[in-house]
Amino acid sequence: MRPILIPSNIVQADYRARTEDQLASMTAELQQSRGPYLGEPLASAALEWVTALTAAILPEEHSYPQLHSALSALLDAICGAPSAKGWVVALVRYELLLLSELGFGLSLEKCTVTGDTDGLVFISPKSATAVSLGAGQVYKDKLLPLPPFLKEPATPDWNDIFDGLKVTGFFLKRHFFEDCRNDVMASRTVLVDRLKRVVA
Repeated sequence: MRPILIPSNIVQADYRARTEDQLASMTAELQQSRGPYLGEPLASAALEWVTALTAAILPEEHSYPQLHSALSALLDAICGAPSAKGWVVALVRYELLLLSELGFGLSLEKCTVTGDTDGLVFISPKSATAVSLGAGQVYKDKLLPLPPFLKEPATPDWNDIFDGLKVTGFFLKRHFFEDCRNDVMASRTVLVDRLKRVVA
């Protein structure tokens, strides 16, 4: 079953158990294989990260249809886009969606200090809310960057993309991986390092 049960493959599984208390058995039939992409360093790192992240933090036996659709589209993009620029923004948005679905969403519509909706360039790491340039200038070394594509449709450059990865990585680590499962975040570090080598 190992070639079938590769993370990111699509399988049709049939679970059977005589009673609710009995350990279920499963048969699985491969529907779509992404095995060929595991030989590509960047694609394999992305596939490993998004599947490990999803498996690590989602509670069992809960339905997340929006996440399911977003993950499916992201995996297709990783395997189908001609370059990383074609899927890395979707990856950042997927990480934001995961945070939101599990109750740790970011509030980026207005400045948490002044209430202004313009000039939002920072994120408070404590409150996960936006901060305007004027209000955050004094504390900018302690704040996270707010790239425009996180709050509105935009075509970001690589600097903005890496800022987005910094933001989502910070909150994912704080809420889910601060004291345990560091091996999951290690796969994200591998991915970001490979992205930086591609851009360099």
